[in-house]
Amino acid sequence: MRIGLITADPAHPVLAAATRLLTGDGHRVDHLDPDGEAPGPDRGALADVYLLKARTPRALALAARLESYGAPVLNSSAATARCQDRVVMAELARTAGLPFAATRSVDTVGELAAAGEPAGPLVVKSRYSRRGDLVARADTAAELRELATVWPEEPVVVQEFTANSGWDHKLWVVDGRLFAGLRRSELAPDGRGPTRPLPPGELPAGWAELALRTGGVFGLDVYGVDVLLGPDGPVVVDVNAFPGIRGQAGAPEALAELALSTARTAGTDRTALTTRTACAAPTAAESKGWRRKGA
Repeated sequence: MRIGLITADPAHPVLAAATRLLTGDGHRVDHLDPDGEAPGPDRGALADVYLLKARTPRALALAARLESYGAPVLNSSAATARCQDRVVMAELARTAGLPFAATRSVDTVGELAAAGEPAGPLVVKSRYSRRGDLVARADTAAELRELATVWPEEPVVVQEFTANSGWDHKLWVVDGRLFAGLRRSELAPDGRGPTRPLPPGELPAGWAELALRTGGVFGLDVYGVDVLLGPDGPVVVDVNAFPGIRGQAGAPEALAELALSTARTAGTDRTALTTRTACAAPTAAESKGWRRKGA
């Protein structure tokens, strides 16, 4: 099998570990840098499956082009895009009945600051999720004005701050297999620390099902769900397509198997389609006969 990695960082721990597993079993792994100068493969040089780790506009465009050629991409370009726009993310989640934090869009932080003192603590995030984006808590108009000086033109979304323990529950899923960890919230006064392992069996009742349901709503195979324990139960605050899943035993194995099973299924489907097409096509003699009958 040939597996393509769409990423600028093939040395990322989970990708590197999955690559070692795949190449150790005799499979070929190719790296495609979506932000590089190479245009990517054409129809005649496709891998059996692609893993879309990058989420830049160019990466999404490359993935969409490969899909148009018939190549399977995990996650699909459309599913990945649904997790990039936090307005779309919130609308989709809440429409599906997921306990997603109420989210509204604002043109800029300055507009939010101009509205005066907020009624309570707010969480302000970049509308478009990306590395190094804005995620901050603001309790006062002064703090909002300070954010506006740093992010003057940034489109943002706003969520009311959910009172919680200060720990984010990081839930990761690879092809239905659940992994979990605890990490200090980036909004905590001391900032993030290392992720603590959390056996999925120790999650509160219903949280595993919540994580799996989220993947179905968004059409994701490899994804992360950030959950807070609020006063009224779990609150989903973010959904990430193809997160890092660092330090989770079994995650590289699950990813490698997902890649191979997807490639096998795609190959079987292509073979079946070719066989059906060949069986349906008339022979040269039959074609001549049909033409004579129709003459």
